[in-house]
Amino acid sequence: MKTGMDYFAGIDVGSLSTEAVIIGDDDRLCGFSIVQTGANSTEAAEAALGSALSSAGIRRENLSRIIATGYGRISVPFAEKKITEISCHAAGAFHLFPDTGTVIDIGGQDSKTIRVGPGGKVLDFNMNDKCAAGTGRFLEVMAGKLEVSLEQMAELSLQSKGEVQISSVCTVFAESEVVSLVAQNHPRDQIIKGLHRAVVNRVWSMVKALGIHGGVTMSGGVAKNRGVVALFEEKLGRRIHVHEEPQIVGALGAALLARRESQITRKVVQ
Repeated sequence: MKTGMDYFAGIDVGSLSTEAVIIGDDDRLCGFSIVQTGANSTEAAEAALGSALSSAGIRRENLSRIIATGYGRISVPFAEKKITEISCHAAGAFHLFPDTGTVIDIGGQDSKTIRVGPGGKVLDFNMNDKCAAGTGRFLEVMAGKLEVSLEQMAELSLQSKGEVQISSVCTVFAESEVVSLVAQNHPRDQIIKGLHRAVVNRVWSMVKALGIHGGVTMSGGVAKNRGVVALFEEKLGRRIHVHEEPQIVGALGAALLARRESQITRKVVQ
């Protein structure tokens, strides 16, 4: 077991997956985990934390503070505090990439863009949580219709020399459109690239509303899809920061905020 320092945990309970991150008092990432949220957010949070603790090689009693975030944060009774995912994604992205001024977060069932200021402070944001369009769920449904994995979608999109325009970003209508395009023998890779383009265009309207400031960082599960990232980079005309595990950015931010709050509490007590 690792000893000699304080540890802090952040738990991000999303609609599809739950992430937990453990950091030390030096802000070093000590362990993390990603589990499916399933039907019980509390059980998912417990499972994610347990797995992250094992990854870090410490016990739960070694944690000084736990902060929960995400869609299901209110379902984490053992967290000392619940903080909005907007603040946590901003803090996590800024920590990983200090030039971050804009965060594009595309999760399972929502998408958001965040303007980030000095120290990872949130200056402004836009969010779409009313419709699955432009989210991971949208791509998951389309992958099922095309009988490919999400990993294959990314590969096929990058390899495609053309694309088929998808006229609707509504999941229900786009699903019917994809079925029709397949029946018309349109190449699958071109349909997929069109779907990725539809996601990018949907989120791009939120990006434009905030404006591009500083470095751009993508977080959330969709950031694992290089096909989507490449189209965003094409729009921007520059590279986008993507961490090797972009799903943990929110949980990392929660852990960082847990450490900061612990330090503030100590100073007040002293």
